[in-house]
Amino acid sequence: MKDYWQPYLAGVALGVLLFFSFLICGKGVGGSSFFARLMAYLAHTVAPSHLENSAYFGRYFAGGKNPLNYWLVYLGCGTFLGGLASAFIHDRFRITIDKGRRISPGARLIFALAGGIFVGFASRLGLGCTSGQGLVGASMLSVGSWAFLFSVFLGGYAVAYIMREGWI
Repeated sequence: MKDYWQPYLAGVALGVLLFFSFLICGKGVGGSSFFARLMAYLAHTVAPSHLENSAYFGRYFAGGKNPLNYWLVYLGCGTFLGGLASAFIHDRFRITIDKGRRISPGARLIFALAGGIFVGFASRLGLGCTSGQGLVGASMLSVGSWAFLFSVFLGGYAVAYIMREGWI
């Protein structure tokens, strides 16, 4: 099994990707719009008139547009497929449930699903995901994005410290 990338090298590569994203597309990268567009497309198959008349999702379908025909959708698909290919190439593909000793696998899955739903909803409510805030906003020297990043890291360390007993 090969080693992972060095985190500093991965950070530089991510910065280069972000630079070329601004240079070529005029926008930064983010992940939440991929999921919003995918869910809009799937919901449109069930209730097309509801989505087309929606104030939020209607813009994805205006003029007969397909919400999946957007560059961040291709980026999201490429990220998923690239990660999957890397997992297979480096023999790291495993279906497991990482959990602490005090939680059942079912409860862990329920908490993970609930957390994902809350984060996804909040990212759309906040008009962007953590990568959009952290990468794009911080690269544009947005004070709010830097405050967000510091809050995420401090909150993550605080919660990890409090919850560490359940994972040991």
